[in-house]
Amino acid sequence: MLEGLGGVSKIPELQRRILFTLLLLAVYRVGVFIPTPGIDNTALLAFFEQARGSMLGLMDLFAGGALRTFSIFALGIMPYITSSIIINLLTVAIPHLEKLSKEGENGRRKITQYTRYGTVGLSIIQGFGIAWGLQQMASPTGAPIVLHAGWGFILMTIITLTSGTAFLMWLGETITEKGIGNGISLIIFAGIVCNLPGAVSNTWRLYSSGELHFLLLVLLGLFMIAVIGAIVYVEAAQRRIPVQYAKRIVGRKMYGGQTTHLPLKINSAGVIPPIFASSVIMFPATIANFAPAGLMKTISGYLMPGRLGYEVLFVGLIFFFCFFYTAVTIKPDDMAENMKKFGGYVPGIRPGKKTAEYIEEILERLTFSGAIYVSIICVLPSVLISQLNTPFYFGGTSLLIVVGVAMDTASQIESHLLTRQYEGFMKKGHMARRR
Repeated sequence: MLEGLGGVSKIPELQRRILFTLLLLAVYRVGVFIPTPGIDNTALLAFFEQARGSMLGLMDLFAGGALRTFSIFALGIMPYITSSIIINLLTVAIPHLEKLSKEGENGRRKITQYTRYGTVGLSIIQGFGIAWGLQQMASPTGAPIVLHAGWGFILMTIITLTSGTAFLMWLGETITEKGIGNGISLIIFAGIVCNLPGAVSNTWRLYSSGELHFLLLVLLGLFMIAVIGAIVYVEAAQRRIPVQYAKRIVGRKMYGGQTTHLPLKINSAGVIPPIFASSVIMFPATIANFAPAGLMKTISGYLMPGRLGYEVLFVGLIFFFCFFYTAVTIKPDDMAENMKKFGGYVPGIRPGKKTAEYIEEILERLTFSGAIYVSIICVLPSVLISQLNTPFYFGGTSLLIVVGVAMDTASQIESHLLTRQYEGFMKKGHMARRR
């Protein structure tokens, strides 16, 4: 793969796409440091230091540090993801949306428009909850976080945070369309990666001060390498279903007769389930964390990473989104129909409905195995770290997202390279024939 990626310098269009993606990600990182007006940043940072290890810390990780500084991107891209989940679920339940999803490009644009409206609505709700809660809060020293509380601050905060999320939504969609890779995933990826230098520095500081033992530091490093290796191995693994194509005679020529395979990944949903699951948990937790003492604070306490309630809910949502996303993106009936149309069949299985049932059965088993793998990767490191009472910053969810998005982006770059090489080969062959 590395040898192939070296060919990027030979393709100007691919260079432009990569450069465009990097520029938009740089714009995102600049926005992280633009603060929302009316906040005492010193008091807010002290409050976040006290809340480290809670759900606020996880939300800040996905926001790329924007929540800790309460920048214009404090809500991050999570409202957009939550809106996408709601629209996808409603597509199954509402006939109008289901009809739109089958209308091709025009229907997809309409659904995307609904998702954008939902993003704005959710951002307004979350912005109001955060603004209202911040007015009731103070730093550990008693200093108020909001300088001038009132409806003016609430309205300004709602407009600022909603505009920031809408801009991030545009950035993500633009990267997907004109850059390289999935824009939304890359924004989350950039936020996590930009926190890594600070996390390494803090880990080294804890080791230097004697708070972190050398043996424990080595074990954590080896554990992280093992988790990355497991992610790379499973994400690249496939279950190959053999497919035989019957011979066909067209005119005086014979076509077909070859044997190929249908590749199915163990984790077909990729990094989507943990991102979606985190988004669903974060939506109520965002409001609960900034609410005054009471029932909401109790709920927030149960939703802290490492707690049993949080981990059980997180695993349940991972399983749900693994099956849901796989069912939405992979259609066994369409696969079987296309195979039958071109004279293909699975040896020992009748073409058509029986083939679709066979593929669906294999897909269900693979998805179940993939959901177990994603759950272990996302939950086990967090549980072990919390049990060891170690201030470690590289959770399984962040590692899965970073490695998964990196592999997906590298795969897309490789696909562009193969396409260009194939086109170049065809052009050379065409010129040779013309001579």
